[in-house]
Amino acid sequence: MFNITLAQINVHTGNIIANSKKIISTIQQAKTEQQAKLIIFPELALSGYPPEDLLLRNDFMQQIHKALEEIVQHCENVYVVLGFPEKTNTGIYNSAVVIHNKQIIAKYYKQCLPNYSVFDEKRYFTAGQRTCVVEIEGIKFGLTICEDLWQPGPIAQAKAAGAEMIISINASPFDYEKPQQRYEVLRARQKETGLPIIYVHLIGGQDEFVFDGGSFVLNKRSERIAQADYFTEVLLPISINKHSEFSNDEEIVDSYPTTEQLVYQALVLAVRDYIMKNQFPGVLLGLSGGIDSALTLAIAVDALGAKKVHAVMMPSRYTSEISLNGAAEEAKTLDVEYSIIPIERAFTVFLNLLHEEFSGLPPDTTEENIQARCRGIILMALSNKNGKLVLTAGNKSEMSVGYATLYGDMAGGFSVLKDVSKTLVYRLANYRNSLSPVIPQFVIDRSPSAELATNQVDEDSLPPYSILDEILQRYVEMDESLETIVKAGFDREIVMKIIKMIKQNEYKRRQAPPGPRISPRAYGRDRRYPITSGF
Repeated sequence: MFNITLAQINVHTGNIIANSKKIISTIQQAKTEQQAKLIIFPELALSGYPPEDLLLRNDFMQQIHKALEEIVQHCENVYVVLGFPEKTNTGIYNSAVVIHNKQIIAKYYKQCLPNYSVFDEKRYFTAGQRTCVVEIEGIKFGLTICEDLWQPGPIAQAKAAGAEMIISINASPFDYEKPQQRYEVLRARQKETGLPIIYVHLIGGQDEFVFDGGSFVLNKRSERIAQADYFTEVLLPISINKHSEFSNDEEIVDSYPTTEQLVYQALVLAVRDYIMKNQFPGVLLGLSGGIDSALTLAIAVDALGAKKVHAVMMPSRYTSEISLNGAAEEAKTLDVEYSIIPIERAFTVFLNLLHEEFSGLPPDTTEENIQARCRGIILMALSNKNGKLVLTAGNKSEMSVGYATLYGDMAGGFSVLKDVSKTLVYRLANYRNSLSPVIPQFVIDRSPSAELATNQVDEDSLPPYSILDEILQRYVEMDESLETIVKAGFDREIVMKIIKMIKQNEYKRRQAPPGPRISPRAYGRDRRYPITSGF
């Protein structure tokens, strides 16, 4: 038997020096603590994923080359599989090398370059043309990189070249369908070839992406017999013999975390990495007494700790007692810094300033938006003064139909719930409370309201969220037409109204802060529609 370590690590995109140090220390740790003979790192572990236009910089690629040379010198009496970007005379490649005894003994270039959904690898990389099979401790391993196993060609080529087992290194962005989907795809490849697969996956938050880890091993019967935790750095040890048989071949893993658990962990990791990797001292957010800001507060505290979180309640003439009580209880329970800054004086000043211009015109959403913008000014002023990043609390349902105020509640640096529907917000709130009660039940049970007018509730201008979210899922995530949605049983007038709102508010969404992608079709890098469109 010999020991293999699946190095599921969190790297900092572009920080080559820090990534190199982590890789070297991981090699030493795996050798010392797990007696590893083979250590496998994720896709583009040295650069981080996706490095985007950093790949076009000569100084960036020079740093990569220098760091790789240093790593090679630390690979003695061990085999290391490492992903990195490589610039050659024929192009830039998404590469994997096998290092042994201070030498690179094999190299593989990713053959299948994804160029759909959130991926645009063909913008940067040249596709590899050759398979790579390398013998390690008497076993012939075929190398693949991520998308290579989503297509049947590369693994079939590796088998034809003599591979007895597949190593797949990956940086596959999370969505709540992806863990199960990955398993089904890899199981199909395993059944086609009969080859066991070692799947090593990145973790971490990178702007809008979250990488969930969950590295695993498939044996010759397509069974998962080793599984790393999700959203956690793990050095997962496995052992195999010369017949490509695993020592823990009977320890079958056949379950997944719930959607709520996966999504909540993804949001926590996304916030933590965005704040820490960008070196913000902490965060602040407007705490309204509603469920969205309550959930955002809980995520922020779980990500960063209470000492790095500042909650601000900014009541107006329309703020209810239940909102005041809810916000105060949430802040106390989570032990965060809590401020109350009423906006009434600022709101009144703006109304007086605009009195002559508004003369003869009835009150409408204009006055409502002024309140939201007063709050935005306060939060941004606090952010400027103390350096903390503003977290916005708007959800995907609201952003879809424009139920948010540009330069008001949309003002901030990171939109935690940007890809979380309102109905999923409720599920996440209940999930978080199942761990420990942090969101008062009356906040969850109350009718959603922006509280920008007397007795206002969201359903004054929107259908119930249970209906709205299904229409949005069909139109935004599944690209269903008006007629298809109506045939599914939805009222034509409501569907037409929602589609119109989605189209009209594309310009707003373009100006929204980034936020973590957790669904199969998110706004931002994923769903890209023209602002100016006659469709």
